[in-house]
Amino acid sequence: MNRQEVLFVIEKALSEVLERPISGLTEETALFDELNLDSLAVLGLLMTVEEATGIAVDPEELYIDHLRTMRSFADYVEAALRREEGTS
Repeated sequence: MNRQEVLFVIEKALSEVLERPISGLTEETALFDELNLDSLAVLGLLMTVEEATGIAVDPEELYIDHLRTMRSFADYVEAALRREEGTS
């Protein structure tokens, strides 16, 4: 999965979780400040991204900084995908 696909998956997951169309996000988009994510939305986002990508989010390794921006979350997802590929 390339970077653009990861960003698309996150954007689509945000649309589902927030129950409104989300598009045109940039890597600088602040997830909490600009999209008003709350803790319930974060849980939904994580579950939706896990399902779409096949990654497993480890709560021990997930920090708030991973969810600050589209870039930081995409970086996290890409790292998780690489870990999954390494264990397959």
